[in-house]
Amino acid sequence: MAVDPRTPCLIGVAQRTWRPVNPDPVDAPEPLDMWEQVTRAAAEDAGIPGLEADAESMQIVYCQTWPYDDPVGRLADRVGASPKHRFYSGIGGTTPQVLVDDTAESILRGEYDLALITGAEALDTMRRARKQGRRLPWSHRNPEKVPFPFEAPFHPAEVAHEVFQAWLTFPVFDVARRAHLGCRPEDYRERLGQLLAPMTEIAATNPYAWFPLARSAEELITPTKSNRLVGYPYTKYMVSVMDVDMAAALLLASHEKADALGVPADRRVYLRGWAYGNDPWYIAERPELWRSEAMKQVSRAALGMAGTGVDDVAHLDLYSCFASSVLFGMDSLGLSEDGVSERPITVTGGLPFSGGAGSDYMTHSIAAMAGSLRQDPGSLGLVSGVGMHMSKHVYGVYSTEPPAHPLQPVDGAALQAAIDAAQPKNAITNSFAGRATVATYTVAHGRGGNAEWGLAVCDLDDGSRAYAKMLDPDLLARAEAEELVGATVSVVPGDNNANVVKELLT
Repeated sequence: MAVDPRTPCLIGVAQRTWRPVNPDPVDAPEPLDMWEQVTRAAAEDAGIPGLEADAESMQIVYCQTWPYDDPVGRLADRVGASPKHRFYSGIGGTTPQVLVDDTAESILRGEYDLALITGAEALDTMRRARKQGRRLPWSHRNPEKVPFPFEAPFHPAEVAHEVFQAWLTFPVFDVARRAHLGCRPEDYRERLGQLLAPMTEIAATNPYAWFPLARSAEELITPTKSNRLVGYPYTKYMVSVMDVDMAAALLLASHEKADALGVPADRRVYLRGWAYGNDPWYIAERPELWRSEAMKQVSRAALGMAGTGVDDVAHLDLYSCFASSVLFGMDSLGLSEDGVSERPITVTGGLPFSGGAGSDYMTHSIAAMAGSLRQDPGSLGLVSGVGMHMSKHVYGVYSTEPPAHPLQPVDGAALQAAIDAAQPKNAITNSFAGRATVATYTVAHGRGGNAEWGLAVCDLDDGSRAYAKMLDPDLLARAEAEELVGATVSVVPGDNNANVVKELLT
C-alpha cells in the first residue's frame, strides 16, 4: 500500500514526572529545564538524539507556573533550533490535541515536515515554595504583566454567582445527568466510584502518574478528613489534580520525512482522524445540561475522518478532569458504564490520579497512547480533550497503521454550524425574582469539609435560565440528601447582584 508522503505521524514521545518524596521533597526544575529534558528525550525516543535541533515548528502549551518573556525562543536557544514556525498556546484541556491537529494540517499542506510540541508545569514546587515563603530562582521572567489568556469574557450573571471554578461547574452536569437517568443520589455516587476506581488501578501501573495508588470505589466517594467533599457530589479524590510537576513532548513528522530520517516503522504512530468543536460557552445557555451535543458530533467527525467506528477502537483515553466529562464522553460514544473494567477508558489513569498539568494533560495522554499503540501494532486509539466549563471538545484517532487513503480533514466551520443548529442557546436572565424550576445544582464545601453555599441553575417560565445561590443550611443539607432537580423554588434578590433561593415550594 502506497502511503501519502504528506501523512503526519508521531515519531518520538516523552514524559517525565518529578514526584515529591516526603518528608523533604526536592524542587522540580524550572519549566524551561523541563521542556528541554522532554524535548531531548522525545528525539531519543525517535532513535535520533539531537533531532530536536532540526524542528521547523516549535510549539509550547501555555505554562501557568512561570511567565517567561519568550518561551519558544528560550527553548529554541537551549536546544540549538531555529524553527520558522513558533507558537505559544492559550489555555484549556483541548490545547495539545488542537496543536497536533493544526500541525497535522500544516504538514499536509507542505508547510513543514518536522514539528515539536511540548508542555510542562511545576505547580507543586511553586505551591510549596509559596507556602514556605521562598522565591524560586528561575530564569527569564517576563518584566511585563501579561493577562491570563481567557478566550471569552465572563458573563455578568456568572460573575454575580461566582461561577468560576471547574470543581463547582462540572458537578452541575453530573447532577443533571443523574436526574435525567432517574437515578437516586446515593446510587449515583456509587456509580461514580465504580467508574473511577478502575482508573486508579491504571494510574498505579503508570510510572509517570502523580498518584500511583489504587483506591476502591468506596474510598473514593466517602468523605473523610483527608477526602473532604469539594463540589457535591465530588470528593477531593475524585477531582483533577493540577498542582503537579510534570512535562511531556511530542515530535511529529511527515511520512516522507520519517522515511528520510530512517525512523523505524514500529516507532511511528499515524494520525488517522481529528476534529474540534464547542458547546455554548456559558453553562446556563445549554438547552440540555445532561449531555454534550458537541462531544457527540465531534467524536463522530473524528472517527468518520479515520473511516472507523468506536467499536473498532482498542484503546481509549477520555478526558477525565471530573467524572462528568468522562460520562458525557462515554454517552456520546455509546459506551456503557458497566464496561469500564473490561474496556478501560484511560491509558494514563486520568487527571485525578495520573495528574492534570494545567493545560498540558493531553500531551501526556497522546504520549501514553503512542506507547499503547506501539505495543499493539495495527490497533486504533482514541483520545479526547475537554476545555473550560465542558465547552471545548477535541478528539484524535491514532494508529501505527498508516491511513489507506490521503487524509481529508474535517470542515471545522461546517461542523460547528451543525453543532450550533442542533442546540439553540437558552437566554440568561441576570436578575430574577419569583417562581423557578431547578434544572441542576451543586453544593460548594470549604476546606474544613462543611457545606458553605450552593449554586442552582433554574428554568424560568419565559424559557430563559437564571443562576441562583442556595445559602440556607437546611436547604443545602436537603440538596445533598435528595433530588432537587425539577423542584419549584422561590427566588429573591440577594447581595452583589446575585439571585438567592429563598425556599422550596414543591
